[in-house]
Amino acid sequence: MAFYTKRSFQELIPWEDNMPMDLVSISEADKKNGSPKHGDMIAFNPKDATDIWLVAEKFFNDNYVYVSEEKPS
Repeated sequence: MAFYTKRSFQELIPWEDNMPMDLVSISEADKKNGSPKHGDMIAFNPKDATDIWLVAEKFFNDNYVYVSEEKPS
């Protein structure tokens, strides 16, 4: 196994219960853990508008650090 870090910033928004989820990918493991739920985030691929996925709250808290409301240059 090898370890990697990302080179880019990730656009995320908080999950809300009124969001349409039909286009959001959710892993079976996250579904089994009750997602989508409060604290989860929704991630977007900046190069493919159809690539949207759920990031579970624990993974988000363990792996992401807030940078800004605007995309850094």
